[in-house]
Amino acid sequence: MQDSWINYAEQFTSNESSVLADLRAHCYAHYEDSSMLSGFVQGRILSMFSHMIRPKLVLEIGTYLGYSALCFAEGLADGGKVITLDIQEDTNKVARSYVEKTAYRRRIEFILGSGTDIIPNLSETFDLVFIDADKPNYSKYYDLVFDKVRPGGFIIADNVLWSGKVLDEVKDENTQALHEYNQKILADNRVENVLFPIRDGLMIARKK
Repeated sequence: MQDSWINYAEQFTSNESSVLADLRAHCYAHYEDSSMLSGFVQGRILSMFSHMIRPKLVLEIGTYLGYSALCFAEGLADGGKVITLDIQEDTNKVARSYVEKTAYRRRIEFILGSGTDIIPNLSETFDLVFIDADKPNYSKYYDLVFDKVRPGGFIIADNVLWSGKVLDEVKDENTQALHEYNQKILADNRVENVLFPIRDGLMIARKK
């Protein structure tokens, strides 16, 4: 039944760009960890969020193949930019090659290195932050970026349902870290939040 309504949702969702479609097909064909890529509907949701927010500056923690960075770039305000961080050089090369095929090639800045090292040295103020990297560091990333997000800005974290494992009584390290992240956001009176149960779960927090 779930597959049926997901297919229905896809049928009634506007198409992604041809570059995004090619990138998604490339990922599914060549990467065993293809589940790390934002799916079609989730990608369209991220693009829609960006169009609604019209951010000048987006920070993405976890580039992978650049699919979500391109989705966010679609809704940037005039002169806006996405800064995306990752530690994997091989996948970063693929991301750069696909971004180069688009009109956003000068609006997406790639930085290779650890987010915990890079973020403290960023001087920008961000309208939107997307956390989609190593799960045990989610709470640390949140703390590092919080003061760099403008009032009214958004912090979105992916995979917060972790295939439903957050409901398990006994949790592995990644699952426990995500559960604790969800608890942390709910308890933080500096934000308003909603856990959006699309795909693997998006925790959306708006800074008051």
